[in-house]
Amino acid sequence: MDTIFALSSGAGRSAVAVIRISGPAASDVLARVAGGKPAARVVALRTIRDPVTGEALDRGMVLWSPAPRSFTGEDCAELHLHGSAAVVGAVLKALNGQPGLRPAEAGEFTRRAFLNGKMDLVEAEGLADLLQARTAGQRRQAFRQMSGMASSVFDAWRRQLLLIRADIEAVVDFADEPGVAEEASSGIDARISILATEMSSALQKSAAAEVVRDGVRVVLAGRPNTGKSSLLNALARREAAIVSEIPGTTRDAIEVSLDINGIPVNLTDTAGLRDGAADVVEEEGIRRSRTHIAEADIVVWVWSSDVPGSRTPDGVPGLVVQNKADLDSGLFRNDPMSDDRPLRVSTLTGEGISGLLQKLTAVLQHHYGDVESSLLVSARQTAAVQRSIRLLNDALAVPAEHLEIKAEQIRSSSEEIGRLTGRIGVEEWLGEIFSRFCIGK
Repeated sequence: MDTIFALSSGAGRSAVAVIRISGPAASDVLARVAGGKPAARVVALRTIRDPVTGEALDRGMVLWSPAPRSFTGEDCAELHLHGSAAVVGAVLKALNGQPGLRPAEAGEFTRRAFLNGKMDLVEAEGLADLLQARTAGQRRQAFRQMSGMASSVFDAWRRQLLLIRADIEAVVDFADEPGVAEEASSGIDARISILATEMSSALQKSAAAEVVRDGVRVVLAGRPNTGKSSLLNALARREAAIVSEIPGTTRDAIEVSLDINGIPVNLTDTAGLRDGAADVVEEEGIRRSRTHIAEADIVVWVWSSDVPGSRTPDGVPGLVVQNKADLDSGLFRNDPMSDDRPLRVSTLTGEGISGLLQKLTAVLQHHYGDVESSLLVSARQTAAVQRSIRLLNDALAVPAEHLEIKAEQIRSSSEEIGRLTGRIGVEEWLGEIFSRFCIGK
């Protein structure tokens, strides 16, 4: 197997840059560039040299982790250097010229860790999610996966299925005895039913967990000129969308990412909905708006008193917000936690914006605030459990006189859980999962 290397810390100027090396030639590489390897898992100060010219490139810390006690399960080394582009570039160039050494591909270090049994596939997915986490909710959810909490539950499911199958096969030898098969099948079916119920309960949370993983899609919708773009800017606290008094200014969707109380939100401003578009561009914008509304997790319908007919949500469920409330006579008061009083905001004065955020936070917490403990967070994981449950239900439908068929259904169900963690046949998923990683991880 090749020995690989890559910059594992972030690109750009930094106090410290980390270059990781993994593979059978890692020891030889350290001998050539750092004058030899230090004691295992002991940081040593060394001069890093170009092995061809002998030029000193930097002075930094070297860490040696021999197999199998390393991240990848292979011989590993790390060079902790000064983080200038010149230093990093010179060291990477020197390494690239060494025999048996090549730059790592995206996710290759983690892929090797998986292949060497240092982590399972669920933990690898959790690590990928953790590297991309933008909010506290995403971080906690990803950490649960990466740390093996979810995998321990999946492994327990698989162990139970293997025990059930073993018990079925033990009974098959006595199936000809009167009443034995029926009695055994009844007890086995009870165990299958309990396990299927447990899996189904985990599955119920999976849709919300996937949303948090990717970001909750909140769409601002309404008639033209009701101030949707102004409301987007107010919520994002920056000028993300062009604002004008000309109806139809927004022709395409504009999206910003927000962190609302730890929950990631993809907030989208859409083109105003109306009949009789001014041109084909606005017509296409309206079509796209309806698509975004249909795919939204939460829709916020925005209306204003100066746009006739804008109050009607056009059959779109969700929060209803009156914008430009400063145009109405008198001061207004919001009760953001009340369901029977309208949400009124003014993007001009800023009044009501905090109340809208409180209401939106409450809605998000209600639907997505308890998904950090979810076991299933990706479409791949959900599909595997769905197939496993379907096979368990098929097993329950098998009559007692056909225990060998029931055993086969249980075997197939356990294989689906095995694929979930990567214990068996998941080659078709490896490229897709590890391509999500950055180079160096």
